[in-house]
Amino acid sequence: MRQSQAPLSPGASPSHHRPLQSYFLPTQASSLWRFDPLPMAVFTEVSEAQANDLMQALNLGQLTALRGIEGGIENTNYFASTDQGEYVLTLFERLTHEQLPFYLFLMKHLASRGIPVPDPAANRDGDVLHTVSGKPAAVVNKLAGKSQLQPQAVHCAAVGDMLARMHLAGADYNRSQPNLRGLPWWNETVPVVLPHLDEAQSALLRSELAYQNHIAEGATYAALPRGPVHADLFRDNVMFDGEQLTGFFDFYFAGVDTWLFDLAVCLNDWCIDLPSGVHDAERAQAMVQAYNQVRPLTAAERELLPALLRAGALRFWISRLWDYHLPREASMLKPHDPTHFERVLRGRVNHPVVASALV
Repeated sequence: MRQSQAPLSPGASPSHHRPLQSYFLPTQASSLWRFDPLPMAVFTEVSEAQANDLMQALNLGQLTALRGIEGGIENTNYFASTDQGEYVLTLFERLTHEQLPFYLFLMKHLASRGIPVPDPAANRDGDVLHTVSGKPAAVVNKLAGKSQLQPQAVHCAAVGDMLARMHLAGADYNRSQPNLRGLPWWNETVPVVLPHLDEAQSALLRSELAYQNHIAEGATYAALPRGPVHADLFRDNVMFDGEQLTGFFDFYFAGVDTWLFDLAVCLNDWCIDLPSGVHDAERAQAMVQAYNQVRPLTAAERELLPALLRAGALRFWISRLWDYHLPREASMLKPHDPTHFERVLRGRVNHPVVASALV
């Protein structure tokens, strides 16, 4: 799910996903919106009548505009405006009716605890999962602001603060699902991508996977606090209004994992120089200190921060290798260059960042 973002300038470096831009042309001869033939995340077309019926059923008002959203890889996304507000309509192209309640009710749980996340709209029966054009669908409020793709220390501190609050707010969430892109998935996927790598890359990937399996078997890792995590909280999944954080979104890689892994994923994007993959100490200190003030890191977390920073880099190197070398037929967007997270991983291995340098 993607909220509105400022477009990247032609020379800007992308973060994890492409920014959203709406390209749409209303046709005079049809009630459907005709979309400009650009790379779109509209796999399933929705008519204005269908969208209006859903908005009415959710007591969200009369539809006034429907606009397709570019940028998603897994889902079909629309901005839906009504006479009551601005919303995002998502049709899930891969996740099923059985899988989706974990994500949707997690967002609702966090929203009820005061965390600024999209709040799925329920019908009169309390259902937050709907069906549109035969696909599972959800409607959430559109978050204010835009993504900060060139963050400073103040933005990183805001993310650290809210991430800690989100972890504490989700601690009593009563549904459970593992991080589906966690260690078991790494073990399954690495053999598939290895044939596409050169000798040096293959050696790094094999050794790092062995290291992460070793870490996961230890008593210190077992002692790490855990609960629901976002697991994909890159720069383009957070909204800001100036320096004010206005929301986290796109929870569709969420799962139960260690909170430290979630923090490590953030550090590996928000506190990295994107062109070089080099660690930015000032931004990292701002993020970790703000997080630590809300939820102090445990001794086990301080000890394993270097290992989990490596784990976070490994996870996204593997997934980008997978997307790049084994693209799905339905993918409408060019895969990201996987070498970025190879650089980040090498940096985390060769220049470990210890907790004492950040807290």
